[in-house]
Amino acid sequence: MPDALTRRTLVKNTLLTGLMAGMPALSRAGGQSAKVKEIGNARVKLDEAGPMIPPVPAILLTVNGLEPGKDEISVVWTFVVNGKPPQIGISVENVHVALPMIRKHQAFVLNVPTVEMIEPFDRVDMNSTKIQDKFSLSGLTREAATIVDAPAIKESPIHVECKVFNTIEVPPIRTIFLAEVVATSVLEGVCDQDGKLLVDRVPFFGMTAGSGEFYTMGEKVGHIGKSVGRSDIKY
Repeated sequence: MPDALTRRTLVKNTLLTGLMAGMPALSRAGGQSAKVKEIGNARVKLDEAGPMIPPVPAILLTVNGLEPGKDEISVVWTFVVNGKPPQIGISVENVHVALPMIRKHQAFVLNVPTVEMIEPFDRVDMNSTKIQDKFSLSGLTREAATIVDAPAIKESPIHVECKVFNTIEVPPIRTIFLAEVVATSVLEGVCDQDGKLLVDRVPFFGMTAGSGEFYTMGEKVGHIGKSVGRSDIKY
């Protein structure tokens, strides 16, 4: 199959074939029974509606300031838009100090943190509108991105460099920036020679929307394309 095959095309082309061949159904844990404890059968409607979709990426955004030397580190909601071409999206609150900076420069870096960076991550998040110099606040090290005109965090194992191609105003209080990923760089050992992420090598963590907690990745339970015998899909 061609490398550019997307997951949607993969499902369209292979799902019916798999069902016709009598493919056994997969469990939620990628072939093994999912470990679920103390969950009942009755569904309860919560008093407060919320975007409870864990996990959510824990990402530190870096962008040039409105004035030289006043770079910003921020925590923003981040999501993948597309794998090929590589596109990503961020959601920024309209009162956030990073918003006018992103509008001005149209470029930023998404820095993926590790568990060693949880305290600096939270410090930045809880002081996002109070402290100007987040590098001093967090103790993280500033370095230049490889392509875009933006700072990056040296300690981060993954830098995703982005250029904005579309901006969407989302009432009542949000702005979404859609961006092209123009460069991705990693520390040695984070990926294999083919550029595939080696998740077990790096202690990533994510946020759980619905509990406000941080969790590491845990055990591998499967991979994209497992049901049709593929293991080459990265995005």
